[in-house]
Amino acid sequence: MLTGSKTTFKVRQMLPDIKERMLSQSGTNARSRDVFGLRCLPGECVLQRAVMVRKKLTAREGRGWLSGTLFCTHFRVAFVPQDSPKPDDNADPVLLGDHDVALASIEKVVVVGPNRTKLVTPNSSLKFTPEELVLYCRDLRVICFLFDRLTPDAQVIEMTYTIAKTYQPLKPGSVLSFQNAALGSVEMKQFLSNRRRDAHMNWFESVSDWEQELERCGATGWRVSSVNDRFEMSTSLPRFIVVPQKVLDTELKKSFAHFNEGRIPRWCWRHPRGSDLLRMASFQNNIYHEKDDIRNLELILFGCQSSLCVVVELGEELPTPADIQLAHSRLRALCLGDISTSVTVPDDKWLSTLEGTHWLDYTRSCLKKASEVACLLRGGHLTVALQEAEDRDMSCVVSSLVQVMCDPHCRTQHGFQSLVQKEWVMAGHRFYSRINYHRDNDKEESPVFLLFLDCVWQLWSQYPSRFQLTDDFLLALHDSIHLPLFSSFLANCQRERCKRSQNLGQSYTPVNGWRDVLHPDSSSDPSDPPLPPVWDWALQYSKQRQVRFTQPVPPIPPLQPLLNGNLNTNPDTHRLTDTIPGSVFLLSRGTFTCPANLLPWRSSSSGVYKKSHRRAPSSENVPGLERLLKAWALTELPQGLSSTSGSQGPLDPYEPLLPLLMGPCMGLWRECYLRGALHAQAFSHPISANHPHPVERLAREVQQLKDKLAQVSTSTDPHPPTKTAEPRRSDTNMNQNTNNGTFLFPASRPQSAGVTRAAPPATSTNHQTTRGPPPTSAPPSRPSHKDNGGGNKHTFLFGHSSLTEARPDQRYYPAPNNAKLPKSNGPSIAS
Repeated sequence: MLTGSKTTFKVRQMLPDIKERMLSQSGTNARSRDVFGLRCLPGECVLQRAVMVRKKLTAREGRGWLSGTLFCTHFRVAFVPQDSPKPDDNADPVLLGDHDVALASIEKVVVVGPNRTKLVTPNSSLKFTPEELVLYCRDLRVICFLFDRLTPDAQVIEMTYTIAKTYQPLKPGSVLSFQNAALGSVEMKQFLSNRRRDAHMNWFESVSDWEQELERCGATGWRVSSVNDRFEMSTSLPRFIVVPQKVLDTELKKSFAHFNEGRIPRWCWRHPRGSDLLRMASFQNNIYHEKDDIRNLELILFGCQSSLCVVVELGEELPTPADIQLAHSRLRALCLGDISTSVTVPDDKWLSTLEGTHWLDYTRSCLKKASEVACLLRGGHLTVALQEAEDRDMSCVVSSLVQVMCDPHCRTQHGFQSLVQKEWVMAGHRFYSRINYHRDNDKEESPVFLLFLDCVWQLWSQYPSRFQLTDDFLLALHDSIHLPLFSSFLANCQRERCKRSQNLGQSYTPVNGWRDVLHPDSSSDPSDPPLPPVWDWALQYSKQRQVRFTQPVPPIPPLQPLLNGNLNTNPDTHRLTDTIPGSVFLLSRGTFTCPANLLPWRSSSSGVYKKSHRRAPSSENVPGLERLLKAWALTELPQGLSSTSGSQGPLDPYEPLLPLLMGPCMGLWRECYLRGALHAQAFSHPISANHPHPVERLAREVQQLKDKLAQVSTSTDPHPPTKTAEPRRSDTNMNQNTNNGTFLFPASRPQSAGVTRAAPPATSTNHQTTRGPPPTSAPPSRPSHKDNGGGNKHTFLFGHSSLTEARPDQRYYPAPNNAKLPKSNGPSIAS
């Protein structure tokens, strides 16, 4: 209801039950129901609807506008296109349609009127009728709706305030209310309880799951232990852990007290050359170490290797969770700006501001550390233990990246899902605290998992043919983490998930100690809906969207025969014979050292370990490790790796995918971070909805300029230079200036002789609207760095001219003397 004068509107909040009776229909079925053309979930109620609304389409959706009807329920903001087919009532329900956004994903609501914008809150009052409605989402999307002149003003005002009042998380219980709105109905609970899990991925919830992973990796010297079955040894570790076969469970129990939070060294993955990857927390220095405890700790730390162990310290070189949160906040502000104050970063300072966020620096540091660990594992016959203070944040990032680099199975969709399930969900990453759904614990909030996805995207952008999964899959996983509906992200460890799913409590008796007790009455609580895993993609996306999650890749050749867990082909080639058996080294800041206090139980011991206490200030005093790193350089070019057999034989699929880490080679994930930039900047200078947006006008001018440049180039240069194009040097990309836009548009790698790619046609100028990886060639460097005029503006929105992409030789060729270029302030040919 509207009250007030003709120019000022205030909305009285209507009770949900009244609106439900007004807008809901009586005809329902077990699957779903059709309300004004919207296919509602079981139990979902429509709160408001507005007709004759147009939605602004993104570049991936084809641009332009789409007419339809806008709905607001107590779960989502839904848009139904005008010509959409009638929904099938017998089909399985899908939480969100292609044009829907969940209320929990909305960060702020902004309305645009004649020459003004306003941020709408539940207590706001509007003095104008909105012409456009802009929804800023937490996943960096910006969704824009344009109201037609024939749309009733009452519907526009009601829709705006209904969304503003519904999406706000006013109290911690709002997340539970959001879950009940989506999954709390009886029909939905029954539907979720009958759904089967994906049998192609490993869930790591049982002993057989872990044994299957050991068999896949060929780790014969390890076993699955259920010593933490009731989470008595460590509350943050999973129920089952992998330890050496030589260590019994009775001896293993004495080792938990020597590590922070009881997170002992445990197996993660084995390289086919025989190296093992472990994870552990920091040592407890105030614990007395008995002789039996020292023996067990040595067996656990060295695993199946008896010669060498390298402890990789992650706390000194990698960012802290607070640093990641600050960098991500700055990145959001840079990409989306502040529409309520119309403050944006000038285009000539955009790249420097991006560098100041340090997001790409943190991505680079994680990839660099993972590359070092991958090179160590490739050497064979050693144990690499990742050590972090709590072993729940950056160790998840590095261990996962190492396996993505080295294991082709982890680059498939099901393999990647199993990797995240093992190294993040079961390993005890604090998803619930780091995501901070309730927005009530800002100190713990940190998008560590999003940083990992960005690192994987960097690898995918440099090695697209080596991944079965696509960037669409990574983007879908990025968006799903902002939806508080999945059990994978709504707990900090497996113990919390078990307590929620089984409604467990704890009781204490003098004989049995602490034991979990099942409360039979709690399972019938209607306010506790079942939560599906995030890997149930059919519940989130349509089949057309799921098809884009994967791409065909060559089959992975089978592993060579194993002998005692190692490759039976020249196993002594990579064995480090220069080190003393039982040696433990520390890898920190790119330097190998052997400090006396690295292992607390060795600091005061003597005898056999006394020789390994030699000081080694640098890798020069550690000849075995030095030779290992020199044999495998970190700067190998990605394009030098061919998927076919060459003159040196077939490519080893377990050779690590080492990324290029120089500035121009690190790109911004523009499909994720910049997908809302066009909409955000369009409304930074509000105008009437009857005129085209400033960005649209600028895009039209740039398009006209590109057409003129293409005509002039074809008329003045009919014959290209006859000089033979020399192959580009391997370090060309690394020596480019960082101001040429390659931070946002990843530069191409030099093309090797064994890899051929079809160049894009010279007449194609609309590469920004096409899907797929970034442009396949870097723009040539400018002849002078003094040209900072109009050619540098808006390059992060519209990319570079495709005319330069069609040239096989990317060097700069000056125009002929008789060529007359049109005078324009737009981008030059060299930009």
